[in-house]
Amino acid sequence: MENLPKVLTTEMQIRFQHCDPFNHLNNAEYLNYMVNAREDQLIEHYGIDIYEMGRTQGKSWVVGTNQIAYIRPAFTMEHIVVETQMMAYSDSSIKVELKMFNKDKTELKALMWSEYVHFNLLKQKREIHSPEFMELFSKVVNPVTEKTFEDRLAVFKKPKVTA
Repeated sequence: MENLPKVLTTEMQIRFQHCDPFNHLNNAEYLNYMVNAREDQLIEHYGIDIYEMGRTQGKSWVVGTNQIAYIRPAFTMEHIVVETQMMAYSDSSIKVELKMFNKDKTELKALMWSEYVHFNLLKQKREIHSPEFMELFSKVVNPVTEKTFEDRLAVFKKPKVTA
């Protein structure tokens, strides 16, 4: 696999059943939309089906931590774009940035950082990434400059200067 994209993009539509009485996407559903997009992107762009891996190899990734900021509401039936990228990796974990935008990507709705731990489901313990995964990760990692979630969030909250 050559010329693999580092930033993966998915278009989605917010559904009624995921919204609150004000037609805003429920806070917990932001995570679902972003994680579902990431799972689909992994299959489409890198050929990684985490559920198939779990069934056939007894290995996959589990969530270690999530940090999320809700910046703007997403509304019922609104079309959104979810972008994800691997920010960092180690021998047994990966750190991913997930962003939800409006359809034309002019408004950031949510920012999330997630750390996933490679996990052996059969042994119930952390697993070391295979050499093949480490090679893939080296090709697709896309670090961000900011070291903390708060600093990264500040980048997106800065007022845009117009000429």
